Amino acid sequence: MACGHDSKRAAPALTYHAPMPLPTFSTLGAGPLVLLLHGSGGGFRSFAPQVETLASLGWRAVAWDMPGYGYSAPIEPYTFKGLAERCMALIEALVPGGGAVTLVGQGMGGMVAQEVTLRRPDRVGRLVLAATAAAVEPCDAYAACITRCLDELDTDADMERIAAGVVARLSGPQALPEGLQLARFCQAQVRAATWRRALAAMLGFDRRAALAHIAVPTLLLAGAHDGVTPPAVLRAMAVAIKGSALVELPGVGHLPHLEAPDAFDRALLDFLRGAQPARVH
Repeated sequence: MACGHDSKRAAPALTYHAPMPLPTFSTLGAGPLVLLLHGSGGGFRSFAPQVETLASLGWRAVAWDMPGYGYSAPIEPYTFKGLAERCMALIEALVPGGGAVTLVGQGMGGMVAQEVTLRRPDRVGRLVLAATAAAVEPCDAYAACITRCLDELDTDADMERIAAGVVARLSGPQALPEGLQLARFCQAQVRAATWRRALAAMLGFDRRAALAHIAVPTLLLAGAHDGVTPPAVLRAMAVAIKGSALVELPGVGHLPHLEAPDAFDRALLDFLRGAQPARVH
């Protein structure tokens, strides 16, 4: 008999890791699935015009809330690897057993779409990259925009006031007023802490070397007056992605899906139907 010790040893502790909940999303329509990924200043409502259009014409449109946005649980650490994993989990849930979807990403959502496509090309049938970039370099326009936004958060975390200035800077001269109103609303709904983490994550994004490995049909959409991701940035991506198509939308900036939803939707629908999108100038 052992002295000074309880003869009944405690059982080893068991650690249970609960599965992470899926990101929240809105969905409308039935048919081939189109998954819409918003930018850092957005939310599922950012793609409201496209959700309505796609659903009315025979597609199932799904717009997610990126982790940390809306009711979607945040992730830790906040990285593109983690964001891509949550997006892939959502695809698996929406299309169980395999099958490919169309990914549409704007801004930061376009970066997530690139990451998903590179990691799981079998689950992506078509790819649409709007007003986005393959990298954010220290001295480029995207980095300057992010730095300014972070500075604004440091001095005034009132997202409604920030939203007015951000949307004004991002939009072009012919932007639809109703689209800008929705953009301001979506930006104002983003929690300051979430926006800060998303902005910081973009500063480390660089997938330029991998663009040549994207082999799915790809459409790139550029705003002619986009000062964050100018058309030259999208043109360089189009050169790197073999067989891709580029459409430049006149009069709009970094939020083409909201600034010119009709022109954006025409290019998107042509692409989804397998037609060569008409170049818009």
